[in-house]
Amino acid sequence: MWRRFLTALRLPLLAVLLAAALAGCSGKEKPTYVEEPPEQLYNKALSELLAGDYEKSAKSFDEVERQHPYSVWASRAQLMSAYAFYQGDKYDDAINALDRFIQLNPGSRDIAYAYYLKAICYYEQISDVGRDQKNTIDALDSLKEVVRRFPESRYARDAQLKIDLARDHLAGKDMEIGRYYESHGEYLAAINRFQTVIKDYQTTTHVPEALHRLVECYLALGVYKEAEATAAVLGYNFPGSEWYQDSYALLTGKDLRPADHEGSWISQVWHTVF
Repeated sequence: MWRRFLTALRLPLLAVLLAAALAGCSGKEKPTYVEEPPEQLYNKALSELLAGDYEKSAKSFDEVERQHPYSVWASRAQLMSAYAFYQGDKYDDAINALDRFIQLNPGSRDIAYAYYLKAICYYEQISDVGRDQKNTIDALDSLKEVVRRFPESRYARDAQLKIDLARDHLAGKDMEIGRYYESHGEYLAAINRFQTVIKDYQTTTHVPEALHRLVECYLALGVYKEAEATAAVLGYNFPGSEWYQDSYALLTGKDLRPADHEGSWISQVWHTVF
């Protein structure tokens, strides 16, 4: 688990007056609003955070800003409110709070962390490849923004590692769909998915299988030159893999051999992929 990075608009007069009016109408005595020092409110929220009461902590950090919007504690409390939401797995609330912090505090020394935490909120919501991958795409975009904006920050390296993992996940989604199409005899649709993996996710772990699945599909369609050329790329780049062994066996079973063919799809993308 990532190391947690630890570091709030005054109550509107109208709300105070409304509360007083309601109290007078009801005849019941209401608690008197008392402004507290910002550091006291902040430390109270921090104690709640450390105690694991994340929802209460987020509200308490918000109270810092409500009571002392122009103090140095306000921006800190904004970020810590987002962090408390994140700790409580309230990712949407955390992202909204982080977007607000980023908008209001573009020059903050903690701005890189705000961008990074937003990316992590998306990243931790990545679901298995059988589900919609919107969070994966959002995570990938946000992680790239961290690397682009803050390449020298301590968050850039971790963001880059997570970019690679997110890309591998998206490639896995295309592989799953491609295998589904192939198993149902929809070879052209399957080929499109496997080609996407090779063109767009060439540094992921799914490329050897994608090449082998292309060999299978091409053979099923009788497109033997493409099958041979794809197997040649597979053998050249992953000679010891089980996927090449399987492709080689399929080809030789039809009296074919891996071979480069000028004009084949794979030869056209060879220099960009490998």
